[in-house]
Amino acid sequence: MVTPFTADGALDLDGAGALASRLVEEGCEGLVLSGTTGESPTTTDAEKTALLRAVREAVGGRAALVAGVGTADTAHTLELARAAEKAGADGLLLVAPYYSRPPQTAVEAHLREVAEATALPVMLYDIPARTGTRIEPETMLRLAGHPRIVAVKDCSYDLLGVQKVLHRTDLAYYAGCDEQALALYAVGGAGWVSTVANVVPRHVRAVLDAYDAGDTAGAARRQLAANDLIEAMTAAGLPGTVTAKALLARLGLPAGPVRPPLLPAGRETADGLGALYERLTGGV
Repeated sequence: MVTPFTADGALDLDGAGALASRLVEEGCEGLVLSGTTGESPTTTDAEKTALLRAVREAVGGRAALVAGVGTADTAHTLELARAAEKAGADGLLLVAPYYSRPPQTAVEAHLREVAEATALPVMLYDIPARTGTRIEPETMLRLAGHPRIVAVKDCSYDLLGVQKVLHRTDLAYYAGCDEQALALYAVGGAGWVSTVANVVPRHVRAVLDAYDAGDTAGAARRQLAANDLIEAMTAAGLPGTVTAKALLARLGLPAGPVRPPLLPAGRETADGLGALYERLTGGV
């Protein structure tokens, strides 16, 4: 979920509650807060806690809340994990430590230490294009033995490696790359942690629902139909935060500006996104 801000860049807690409620009402079973799409690098620890509490108040028990707590610093990550547990999170999203590019032994030690810090289940986040470091399949296999490491958000673009881990563990794999959601689901994935669902939650949910109902052709049609918008929002040169907020603003939904160093989408980009949204949804 994006983190809504007011026009002057302050945290918009009322907007966050309203957006969270809409997402749940339109089919999202869980919400990930303070992830990359939620601009976690530019929100303070206090803001992350306030956001989690506001969304919990808005959705109650209607959806699981997963708090992003990963940073480049183990000590800071531990603090965020404990704060999220106290604030009512149902689980933690834990990205590999970024920028310093630690070896696999250090990555594993970091992830285990955070998993030990609370009683909450942990979803690992493998996104080497952003972190500079992969959580390698062999490391995943070892981490799968930890009782609180139960899931993975996958942005590795290594479907073969993912299938090796799926075959040998009980880890629940969630697609973090919107265009790969159905492909991963079809080989045993558990679901979809989606940026695009900020604006088209019903369409995202319909892909998985069709597959669950045995309508594999229908699921494929829905995934393919969504891919033009997915590409424009996540693979056309702008971060998904920027494109999601541009579309949400057009729809009159809580979003607000992005925080620097991000810049808002230009008028031409926003117009193109709006046209793709209209094509997918028929204006609904």
